[in-house]
Amino acid sequence: MKRFILFFIIAAFVSPAYYAQTKNSTPKQAEEWVKKAIAFYKEAGAEKAFKEFNNPKGKFTRGDLYIIVYDLDGKCLAQGSDPAAVGKNRMDLKDADGKMIVKDRIEIAKTKGKGWQNYKWANPATKNVEAKTVYVEKVGKYVFACGAYSKK
Repeated sequence: MKRFILFFIIAAFVSPAYYAQTKNSTPKQAEEWVKKAIAFYKEAGAEKAFKEFNNPKGKFTRGDLYIIVYDLDGKCLAQGSDPAAVGKNRMDLKDADGKMIVKDRIEIAKTKGKGWQNYKWANPATKNVEAKTVYVEKVGKYVFACGAYSKK
């Protein structure tokens, strides 16, 4: 009986955390994530916000949700799933099908101010290349983005 109770206590605490790290997020969640990141940026300033966006254990990185920020020339300023990308110009970055994802993302931001982009990318939660839809929004000289991987 004690093992039975212990199993359910552990399951109650572990399952939600595991689920949050492995489930695919939705496009709506990705858009909300960008809106929250922009609000935080406006409140805290670029330096503090970008530091938080780059923190893999921070409040803007959860499972397959993470914030990416570029300047209008393609330089990566924040990348919640790949801190090594920060500081690099990513304008020539291509997806699995050869699509110029950063160039396209910046074009959406410059011409429309905000919008959606589709491409294929490695999901950091599953390590598999998957279809992804990304919400993009321009704020001043920055392009904020967050995406959701397709459900299987």
